[in-house]
Amino acid sequence: MPERDPYEVLGVSRESSPEDIRKAYLKLAHKYHPDKTGGDKAAEEKLKEINGSYDILKNPDKRKQFDQFGHGNSPFGGGGFGGGAPGFEGAFEDVFDMFFGRGGGGGGGGGRRQRGPRAGNDLEYKVPITLREAAFGIKKSIRFARMETCTECSGTGAAAGSRPEVCTACKGSGQTQIARGFFSVTQTCGRCRGTGRTISKPCHRCSGEGRTRIQREIAVDIPAGVDTGIRLRVSGEGEPGENGGPRGDLHIYIEVQQDELFLREGSDILCEVPVSFPKAVLGATIRVPTLTGEADLKVPAGTQSGAILRLRGIGMPDLRGYRQGDELVRIVVEVPTHLTRRQRELMQEFEKENDENDAKAYPLYRRFMDKLKKFQGG
Repeated sequence: MPERDPYEVLGVSRESSPEDIRKAYLKLAHKYHPDKTGGDKAAEEKLKEINGSYDILKNPDKRKQFDQFGHGNSPFGGGGFGGGAPGFEGAFEDVFDMFFGRGGGGGGGGGRRQRGPRAGNDLEYKVPITLREAAFGIKKSIRFARMETCTECSGTGAAAGSRPEVCTACKGSGQTQIARGFFSVTQTCGRCRGTGRTISKPCHRCSGEGRTRIQREIAVDIPAGVDTGIRLRVSGEGEPGENGGPRGDLHIYIEVQQDELFLREGSDILCEVPVSFPKAVLGATIRVPTLTGEADLKVPAGTQSGAILRLRGIGMPDLRGYRQGDELVRIVVEVPTHLTRRQRELMQEFEKENDENDAKAYPLYRRFMDKLKKFQGG
Protein backbone atom coordinates (compact mmCIF):
# COMPACT_ATOMS: atom_id res chain seq x y z
CA MET A 1 0.00 0.00 0.00
CA PRO A 2 1.27 3.54 -0.67
CA GLU A 3 3.15 5.55 1.94
CA ARG A 4 2.31 8.86 0.25
CA ASP A 5 -1.04 10.61 0.57
CA PRO A 6 -3.28 8.81 -1.98
CA TYR A 7 -4.95 12.12 -2.86
CA GLU A 8 -1.53 13.53 -3.70
CA VAL A 9 -0.59 10.45 -5.73
CA LEU A 10 -3.74 10.69 -7.88
CA GLY A 11 -3.61 14.48 -8.04
CA VAL A 12 -7.10 15.05 -6.61
CA SER A 13 -8.49 17.01 -3.69
CA ARG A 14 -10.13 15.55 -0.60
CA GLU A 15 -13.47 16.92 -1.81
CA SER A 16 -13.25 15.05 -5.14
CA SER A 17 -16.19 12.85 -6.10
CA PRO A 18 -15.74 9.10 -6.72
CA GLU A 19 -16.16 9.77 -10.45
CA ASP A 20 -13.41 12.44 -10.42
CA ILE A 21 -11.12 10.04 -8.57
CA ARG A 22 -11.86 7.27 -11.07
CA LYS A 23 -11.11 9.55 -14.03
CA ALA A 24 -7.82 10.69 -12.45
CA TYR A 25 -6.86 7.07 -11.81
CA LEU A 26 -7.64 5.97 -15.39
CA LYS A 27 -5.59 8.84 -16.80
CA LEU A 28 -2.54 7.98 -14.67
CA ALA A 29 -2.91 4.22 -15.18
CA HIS A 30 -2.98 4.78 -18.93
CA LYS A 31 0.11 7.03 -18.74
CA TYR A 32 2.21 4.55 -16.73
CA HIS A 33 0.88 1.36 -18.34
CA PRO A 34 3.73 -1.02 -19.36
CA ASP A 35 2.50 -0.91 -22.94
CA LYS A 36 3.23 2.83 -22.90
CA THR A 37 6.47 2.81 -20.90
CA GLY A 38 8.09 -0.28 -22.40
CA GLY A 39 8.43 -2.05 -19.05
CA ASP A 40 10.37 0.79 -17.36
CA LYS A 41 10.98 -0.21 -13.71
CA ALA A 42 10.39 3.29 -12.31
CA ALA A 43 7.09 3.50 -14.20
CA GLU A 44 6.12 0.06 -12.88
CA GLU A 45 6.73 1.20 -9.30
CA LYS A 46 4.76 4.37 -9.99
CA LEU A 47 1.87 2.28 -11.32
CA LYS A 48 1.91 0.16 -8.16
CA GLU A 49 1.67 3.34 -6.08
CA ILE A 50 -1.19 4.60 -8.24
CA ASN A 51 -3.07 1.29 -7.93
CA GLY A 52 -2.57 1.27 -4.17
CA SER A 53 -3.85 4.82 -3.82
CA TYR A 54 -6.92 4.07 -5.93
CA ASP A 55 -7.56 0.94 -3.86
CA ILE A 56 -7.94 3.20 -0.82
CA LEU A 57 -9.96 6.02 -2.36
CA LYS A 58 -12.38 3.89 -4.40
CA ASN A 59 -13.53 2.08 -1.25
CA PRO A 60 -15.79 4.36 0.86
CA ASP A 61 -14.78 2.67 4.13
CA LYS A 62 -11.04 2.79 3.40
CA ARG A 63 -11.31 6.39 2.26
CA LYS A 64 -13.20 7.41 5.40
CA GLN A 65 -10.63 5.62 7.55
CA PHE A 66 -7.74 7.35 5.80
CA ASP A 67 -9.45 10.75 6.07
CA GLN A 68 -9.77 10.18 9.84
CA PHE A 69 -6.41 8.64 10.68
CA GLY A 70 -4.14 9.03 7.66
CA HIS A 71 -1.04 6.82 7.34
CA GLY A 72 0.13 5.28 10.60
CA ASN A 73 -2.22 7.29 12.83
CA SER A 74 -4.64 4.66 14.06
CA PRO A 75 -5.62 5.20 17.70
CA PHE A 76 -4.45 1.65 18.42
CA GLY A 77 -1.03 2.15 16.84
CA GLY A 78 -1.81 -0.30 14.06
CA GLY A 79 -0.03 1.71 11.42
CA GLY A 80 -3.00 2.85 9.31
CA PHE A 81 -2.33 2.14 5.64
CA GLY A 82 1.47 2.46 5.53
CA GLY A 83 4.29 -0.06 5.49
CA GLY A 84 2.05 -3.10 5.26
CA ALA A 85 0.70 -2.53 8.77
CA PRO A 86 -3.00 -3.06 9.42
CA GLY A 87 -5.56 -0.27 9.54
CA PHE A 88 -7.97 0.55 12.36
CA GLU A 89 -10.00 -2.59 11.87
CA GLY A 90 -6.94 -4.84 11.91
CA ALA A 91 -5.56 -3.17 15.03
CA PHE A 92 -8.88 -3.57 16.82
CA GLU A 93 -8.92 -7.28 15.95
CA ASP A 94 -5.39 -7.62 17.35
CA VAL A 95 -6.46 -6.08 20.68
CA PHE A 96 -9.55 -8.30 20.72
CA ASP A 97 -7.33 -11.36 20.12
CA MET A 98 -4.98 -10.35 22.91
CA PHE A 99 -7.73 -10.18 25.55
CA PHE A 100 -9.99 -12.99 24.39
CA GLY A 101 -7.39 -15.48 23.19
CA ARG A 102 -8.27 -15.76 19.47
CA GLY A 103 -5.25 -17.26 17.71
CA GLY A 104 -2.96 -16.83 20.74
CA GLY A 105 -3.57 -16.08 24.35
CA GLY A 106 -3.35 -13.73 27.26
CA GLY A 107 -1.32 -11.04 25.54
CA GLY A 108 1.52 -13.40 24.73
CA GLY A 109 1.32 -12.87 21.01
CA GLY A 110 0.25 -16.46 20.32
CA GLY A 111 0.57 -18.08 16.96
CA ARG A 112 0.34 -16.45 13.59
CA ARG A 113 -3.17 -15.52 12.46
CA GLN A 114 -3.50 -16.76 8.88
CA ARG A 115 -4.58 -14.36 6.21
CA GLY A 116 -7.95 -15.21 4.73
CA PRO A 117 -8.79 -15.41 1.04
CA ARG A 118 -8.60 -12.11 -0.79
CA ALA A 119 -10.20 -11.34 -4.15
CA GLY A 120 -7.94 -10.24 -6.99
CA ASN A 121 -7.87 -6.73 -8.39
CA ASP A 122 -10.38 -5.67 -11.02
CA LEU A 123 -9.05 -4.43 -14.35
CA GLU A 124 -10.39 -1.76 -16.69
CA TYR A 125 -10.13 -1.63 -20.48
CA LYS A 126 -11.47 0.90 -22.99
CA VAL A 127 -12.86 -0.47 -26.27
CA PRO A 128 -13.45 1.93 -29.19
CA ILE A 129 -16.14 0.84 -31.66
CA THR A 130 -17.86 2.40 -34.68
CA LEU A 131 -21.45 3.61 -34.70
CA ARG A 132 -22.44 0.76 -37.00
CA GLU A 133 -20.85 -1.76 -34.64
CA ALA A 134 -22.81 -0.19 -31.79
CA ALA A 135 -26.01 -0.46 -33.85
CA PHE A 136 -25.75 -4.17 -34.62
CA GLY A 137 -23.45 -5.53 -31.89
CA ILE A 138 -20.10 -7.18 -32.50
CA LYS A 139 -17.69 -9.72 -31.05
CA LYS A 140 -14.41 -7.92 -30.33
CA SER A 141 -11.06 -9.53 -29.64
CA ILE A 142 -9.24 -7.48 -27.00
CA ARG A 143 -5.70 -7.81 -25.69
CA PHE A 144 -4.73 -6.55 -22.25
CA ALA A 145 -2.06 -7.04 -19.60
CA ARG A 146 -2.64 -8.56 -16.17
CA MET A 147 -0.61 -10.01 -13.32
CA GLU A 148 -0.33 -13.80 -13.07
CA THR A 149 1.48 -16.24 -10.79
CA CYS A 150 5.12 -16.43 -11.87
CA THR A 151 5.77 -19.70 -13.69
CA GLU A 152 9.49 -19.54 -12.90
CA CYS A 153 9.11 -19.70 -9.11
CA SER A 154 5.51 -20.96 -8.90
CA GLY A 155 4.58 -17.84 -6.96
CA THR A 156 7.13 -18.21 -4.14
CA GLY A 157 9.21 -15.25 -5.30
CA ALA A 158 12.44 -17.18 -4.61
CA ALA A 159 15.07 -17.96 -7.22
CA ALA A 160 15.59 -21.52 -8.46
CA GLY A 161 17.44 -23.64 -5.91
CA SER A 162 16.38 -21.42 -3.01
CA ARG A 163 13.25 -20.86 -0.99
CA PRO A 164 11.68 -18.22 1.26
CA GLU A 165 13.24 -18.02 4.72
CA VAL A 166 11.70 -17.53 8.13
CA CYS A 167 11.43 -13.81 8.91
CA THR A 168 13.89 -12.90 11.67
CA ALA A 169 11.77 -9.96 12.85
CA CYS A 170 8.65 -11.95 13.73
CA LYS A 171 10.15 -15.47 13.88
CA GLY A 172 7.73 -16.62 11.23
CA SER A 173 4.56 -15.56 13.04
CA GLY A 174 3.79 -12.70 10.68
CA GLN A 175 3.14 -10.46 13.69
CA THR A 176 5.10 -8.28 16.06
CA GLN A 177 4.14 -6.65 19.35
CA ILE A 178 4.46 -3.04 20.37
CA ALA A 179 3.87 -1.56 23.81
CA ARG A 180 1.20 1.14 24.06
CA GLY A 181 0.96 2.28 27.66
CA PHE A 182 -0.77 -0.52 29.56
CA PHE A 183 -1.41 -2.46 26.38
CA SER A 184 0.77 -4.67 24.28
CA VAL A 185 -0.64 -4.42 20.77
CA THR A 186 -0.08 -7.08 18.14
CA GLN A 187 0.43 -5.81 14.61
CA THR A 188 1.39 -7.19 11.21
CA CYS A 189 5.13 -7.55 10.77
CA GLY A 190 6.45 -4.67 8.66
CA ARG A 191 9.41 -6.63 7.32
CA CYS A 192 7.59 -9.61 5.84
CA ARG A 193 4.16 -7.94 5.58
CA GLY A 194 2.53 -10.67 7.59
CA THR A 195 3.74 -13.60 5.48
CA GLY A 196 6.26 -14.83 8.06
CA ARG A 197 8.80 -15.33 5.26
CA THR A 198 11.50 -13.23 3.59
CA ILE A 199 13.34 -13.81 0.34
CA SER A 200 17.12 -13.39 0.21
CA LYS A 201 17.49 -14.62 -3.40
CA PRO A 202 14.57 -13.25 -5.39
CA CYS A 203 13.40 -14.87 -8.60
CA HIS A 204 15.03 -13.12 -11.57
CA ARG A 205 11.82 -13.22 -13.59
CA CYS A 206 9.42 -11.63 -11.08
CA SER A 207 12.00 -9.88 -8.84
CA GLY A 208 10.61 -11.66 -5.79
CA GLU A 209 7.02 -10.51 -6.32
CA GLY A 210 5.76 -14.00 -7.12
CA ARG A 211 3.76 -12.57 -10.02
CA THR A 212 4.56 -11.36 -13.53
CA ARG A 213 2.66 -9.33 -16.09
CA ILE A 214 1.36 -11.30 -19.04
CA GLN A 215 -0.68 -10.46 -22.13
CA ARG A 216 -4.15 -11.95 -22.29
CA GLU A 217 -6.46 -12.02 -25.32
CA ILE A 218 -10.19 -12.73 -25.10
CA ALA A 219 -13.28 -12.31 -27.31
CA VAL A 220 -16.03 -10.10 -25.89
CA ASP A 221 -19.63 -9.89 -27.12
CA ILE A 222 -20.68 -6.24 -27.34
CA PRO A 223 -24.50 -6.03 -27.54
CA ALA A 224 -26.42 -3.89 -30.02
CA GLY A 225 -27.45 -0.47 -28.72
CA VAL A 226 -24.43 0.31 -26.52
CA ASP A 227 -23.30 3.90 -26.18
CA THR A 228 -20.22 5.72 -24.92
CA GLY A 229 -19.84 5.26 -21.15
CA ILE A 230 -21.55 1.87 -21.01
CA ARG A 231 -19.59 -0.57 -18.86
CA LEU A 232 -19.54 -4.30 -19.51
CA ARG A 233 -18.29 -6.69 -16.82
CA VAL A 234 -16.45 -9.90 -17.70
CA SER A 235 -16.38 -12.01 -14.54
CA GLY A 236 -13.14 -13.71 -13.55
CA GLU A 237 -10.88 -12.02 -16.10
CA GLY A 238 -9.16 -9.75 -13.57
CA GLU A 239 -6.04 -10.56 -11.57
CA PRO A 240 -5.76 -13.69 -9.41
CA GLY A 241 -6.76 -13.59 -5.77
CA GLU A 242 -4.63 -14.45 -2.76
CA ASN A 243 -4.89 -17.49 -0.50
CA GLY A 244 -7.58 -19.10 -2.62
CA GLY A 245 -9.53 -15.89 -3.16
CA PRO A 246 -11.48 -15.43 -6.42
CA ARG A 247 -10.16 -13.61 -9.43
CA GLY A 248 -11.14 -10.00 -9.99
CA ASP A 249 -13.30 -8.92 -12.93
CA LEU A 250 -12.54 -7.11 -16.16
CA HIS A 251 -14.57 -3.94 -16.70
CA ILE A 252 -14.87 -2.86 -20.33
CA TYR A 253 -15.75 0.75 -21.04
CA ILE A 254 -17.35 1.40 -24.42
CA GLU A 255 -16.35 4.41 -26.52
CA VAL A 256 -18.42 4.91 -29.68
CA GLN A 257 -16.36 6.83 -32.22
CA GLN A 258 -17.72 9.82 -34.13
CA ASP A 259 -19.28 8.89 -37.47
CA GLU A 260 -18.75 10.85 -40.69
CA LEU A 261 -22.42 10.73 -41.72
CA PHE A 262 -24.50 10.26 -38.58
CA LEU A 263 -24.87 11.98 -35.25
CA ARG A 264 -26.45 9.93 -32.49
CA GLU A 265 -29.21 11.42 -30.35
CA GLY A 266 -30.26 8.70 -27.92
CA SER A 267 -31.88 5.98 -30.01
CA ASP A 268 -32.28 8.28 -33.02
CA ILE A 269 -29.62 9.14 -35.58
CA LEU A 270 -29.37 12.45 -37.41
CA CYS A 271 -28.04 12.86 -40.95
CA GLU A 272 -27.68 16.10 -42.92
CA VAL A 273 -28.47 15.72 -46.64
CA PRO A 274 -27.91 18.52 -49.20
CA VAL A 275 -30.76 19.03 -51.68
CA SER A 276 -30.62 21.20 -54.81
CA PHE A 277 -32.73 24.35 -55.00
CA PRO A 278 -35.03 23.02 -57.76
CA LYS A 279 -35.71 19.76 -55.87
CA ALA A 280 -36.59 21.70 -52.72
CA VAL A 281 -38.93 23.96 -54.71
CA LEU A 282 -40.60 21.32 -56.88
CA GLY A 283 -40.32 18.30 -54.56
CA ALA A 284 -38.50 15.05 -55.32
CA THR A 285 -37.67 11.56 -54.10
CA ILE A 286 -34.01 11.30 -53.11
CA ARG A 287 -31.71 8.51 -51.89
CA VAL A 288 -30.35 8.95 -48.36
CA PRO A 289 -27.79 6.89 -46.40
CA THR A 290 -28.90 4.64 -43.54
CA LEU A 291 -27.07 2.30 -41.16
CA THR A 292 -27.94 -0.62 -43.45
CA GLY A 293 -27.39 1.00 -46.84
CA GLU A 294 -29.65 3.52 -48.63
CA ALA A 295 -33.36 4.32 -48.61
CA ASP A 296 -35.81 6.46 -50.58
CA LEU A 297 -37.00 9.68 -48.97
CA LYS A 298 -39.77 11.90 -50.35
CA VAL A 299 -38.96 15.61 -50.15
CA PRO A 300 -42.25 17.60 -50.33
CA ALA A 301 -42.45 20.61 -52.66
CA GLY A 302 -41.48 23.82 -50.90
CA THR A 303 -39.26 22.11 -48.29
CA GLN A 304 -37.19 24.69 -46.41
CA SER A 305 -33.53 24.36 -45.51
CA GLY A 306 -33.24 22.91 -42.00
CA ALA A 307 -36.47 20.93 -42.24
CA ILE A 308 -36.37 17.54 -40.47
CA LEU A 309 -37.82 14.52 -42.27
CA ARG A 310 -38.21 11.23 -40.40
CA LEU A 311 -37.55 7.63 -41.44
CA ARG A 312 -39.13 5.51 -38.72
CA GLY A 313 -37.62 2.40 -37.18
CA ILE A 314 -34.18 2.46 -38.80
CA GLY A 315 -32.21 4.24 -36.07
CA MET A 316 -30.34 2.72 -33.10
CA PRO A 317 -31.82 -0.18 -31.15
CA ASP A 318 -32.60 0.28 -27.49
CA LEU A 319 -30.03 -1.59 -25.39
CA ARG A 320 -32.85 -3.32 -23.48
CA GLY A 321 -34.68 -4.20 -26.70
CA TYR A 322 -37.73 -2.00 -26.05
CA ARG A 323 -37.79 -0.06 -29.32
CA GLN A 324 -35.90 0.93 -32.44
CA GLY A 325 -35.06 4.59 -32.94
CA ASP A 326 -35.66 6.66 -36.07
CA GLU A 327 -33.40 8.29 -38.62
CA LEU A 328 -33.85 12.06 -38.78
CA VAL A 329 -32.83 13.67 -42.06
CA ARG A 330 -32.08 17.39 -41.90
CA ILE A 331 -32.52 18.97 -45.32
CA VAL A 332 -29.90 21.51 -46.36
CA VAL A 333 -31.06 23.42 -49.44
CA GLU A 334 -27.98 24.18 -51.51
CA VAL A 335 -27.99 27.30 -53.69
CA PRO A 336 -25.87 26.82 -56.85
CA THR A 337 -22.62 28.78 -56.85
CA HIS A 338 -22.13 28.60 -60.62
CA LEU A 339 -24.77 29.03 -63.37
CA THR A 340 -24.64 28.54 -67.10
CA ARG A 341 -25.82 31.40 -69.29
CA ARG A 342 -29.15 29.67 -69.91
CA GLN A 343 -29.66 28.97 -66.21
CA ARG A 344 -28.97 32.61 -65.40
CA GLU A 345 -31.49 33.74 -68.02
CA LEU A 346 -34.12 31.43 -66.54
CA MET A 347 -33.43 32.70 -63.02
CA GLN A 348 -33.74 36.29 -64.25
CA GLU A 349 -37.08 35.44 -65.83
CA PHE A 350 -38.14 33.78 -62.58
CA GLU A 351 -37.14 36.87 -60.61
CA LYS A 352 -39.28 39.11 -62.90
CA GLU A 353 -42.28 36.92 -62.18
CA ASN A 354 -41.42 36.67 -58.50
CA ASP A 355 -43.45 38.50 -55.87
CA GLU A 356 -41.78 38.47 -52.46
CA ASN A 357 -44.85 40.07 -50.94
CA ASP A 358 -46.93 37.02 -51.77
CA ALA A 359 -47.60 35.67 -48.27
CA LYS A 360 -48.66 32.35 -49.71
CA ALA A 361 -45.38 31.83 -51.59
CA TYR A 362 -43.10 33.42 -48.99
CA PRO A 363 -44.69 33.08 -45.53
CA LEU A 364 -41.38 33.36 -43.67
CA TYR A 365 -40.42 36.53 -45.49
CA ARG A 366 -43.81 38.13 -44.90
CA ARG A 367 -43.72 37.33 -41.17
CA PHE A 368 -40.24 38.79 -40.94
CA MET A 369 -41.28 42.00 -42.71
CA ASP A 370 -44.27 42.40 -40.40
CA LYS A 371 -42.00 42.07 -37.33
CA LEU A 372 -39.54 44.52 -38.86
CA LYS A 373 -42.26 47.12 -39.37
CA LYS A 374 -43.38 46.75 -35.76
CA PHE A 375 -39.78 47.13 -34.61
CA GLN A 376 -39.22 50.26 -36.71
CA GLY A 377 -42.57 51.68 -35.65
CA GLY A 378 -41.77 51.12 -31.99
